[in-house]
Amino acid sequence: MRSSAALLAVTAAALALSGCNITDENDGRPESARDFPQADRAVSSANQDVTVPERTRDDRREAATVMDLANIAEGMSVADLGAGEGYYTTRLAERVGPKGRVLAEDIDEPVLQRLGARVEREQLTNVSIKLGTEDDPKLPEDSFDRIFLVHMYHEVSEPYAFLWRLLPSLREGGQVIVVDTDRASDQHGIPPKLLFCEFESVGFKLAAFIRRPELAGYYARFEVDGPRPDPADIVPCVQDVAATDGVDGANVRPDRIVKT
Repeated sequence: MRSSAALLAVTAAALALSGCNITDENDGRPESARDFPQADRAVSSANQDVTVPERTRDDRREAATVMDLANIAEGMSVADLGAGEGYYTTRLAERVGPKGRVLAEDIDEPVLQRLGARVEREQLTNVSIKLGTEDDPKLPEDSFDRIFLVHMYHEVSEPYAFLWRLLPSLREGGQVIVVDTDRASDQHGIPPKLLFCEFESVGFKLAAFIRRPELAGYYARFEVDGPRPDPADIVPCVQDVAATDGVDGANVRPDRIVKT
């Protein structure tokens, strides 16, 4: 009896310790993201003001260049994620015309309220507003020809959950457009190789990559490459070999080690 009681006590202690480790590992993450791997990178603060005036961006033809590269045409359905104050939303609305539509999404409710006021003021009747979360853009399935992630992907704290839930919202032949800067992810940018790896982990493939001075960074276009993996089967990207210290090698595939 004593032996059985001792075994039960040890088992209970081990389970309690395991539970504590799971809780610690997921500390601060949304419950809805815990089935997905955690990103091995820092995240830029969304509160830091790095906004470039719209006139400056137009002077260098930023939006026009991105829309041309993405082949945005009249009648298209486009989602602008991390829409902010609406620089791309308003210009996309003009480009797709009255027969097209633009969904502007952000996770900051006060920002969306200001954008909503702008949409009403400028009478953009083909624009709708959507509140998302850090791990789910909450997009309707089979709805978009293009999804724009412009200078915002480095602020996505749960990229695997976010992209996995985004993928079904693309129509057949739909594409995800990323514009970002080649620098550390805590400095309002993301190294291209790390970006490619994270997208490929959830079922996308890179279709185009272009560096342009008009963008003050780079342009990347992704397409769907087969079915989504189950969340438990997603193999996360590790930034470099040093980052694997203390990590069980069985959980790190060589093709997911990204030197940045």
